[in-house]
Amino acid sequence: MSKMIKFEEAMTKLEEAVRLLESGNLTLDDSIEKYEDALKYVKICSEMLENAEQKVRILTENADGCISDKPFIQNEN
Repeated sequence: MSKMIKFEEAMTKLEEAVRLLESGNLTLDDSIEKYEDALKYVKICSEMLENAEQKVRILTENADGCISDKPFIQNEN
């Protein structure tokens, strides 16, 4: 994707594609195109959510091998 899309915009586009698919008013070619669009936006949203989760939480391993959650703290430089 050439420009950076915001999560909310990607979700809106995904919801619109799903709404059109569910309407049953599309031709087969249009349905396939909307399905491909929906898959693209699902991937974008999933990646954004995963990145956001990584920013919020850093998993650290203790000396005893246990994993604990630690909040992400970004240095403001």
